[in-house]
Amino acid sequence: MARTETIELTNMCLLRNGEQVLVENRRKKEWPGITFPGGHVESGESFHQAMIREFFEETGLTLLDPKLCGIKQFFVNETRYIVLLYRATKFSGDLRSSSEGEIFWLPERDLLKQDLAKTFAEMYKVFADDTLSEIYQVQDNINLY
Repeated sequence: MARTETIELTNMCLLRNGEQVLVENRRKKEWPGITFPGGHVESGESFHQAMIREFFEETGLTLLDPKLCGIKQFFVNETRYIVLLYRATKFSGDLRSSSEGEIFWLPERDLLKQDLAKTFAEMYKVFADDTLSEIYQVQDNINLY
């Protein structure tokens, strides 16, 4: 059995501003719906730097205090995707949408009532619950740890 595999590293951040969270209505056809902003980690980039860069590219905001709060793992063909999940409460800059999707503030209590991206409701549990740190998905089987 091989001890190495192909891995794609990505990230996502829940930004809270009082009772509101920043969400993105993604336009990408492979994962449409409401989610938190995020993207890919580039070669040679730290996870922390990647989160700040991706968040800025998609929202116009600079995260000042992103903290790793969990991970999600899933598979597409022979590639394992690892999504590093962050939370933040401090930011600077001016909000703007990007080609990725519309960005807007939403009361956190209304989040789960939205048209969410597939599996995002399960991911949100890891963002919101300090006793959870991982979501592991193989096809439609989802486990929270």
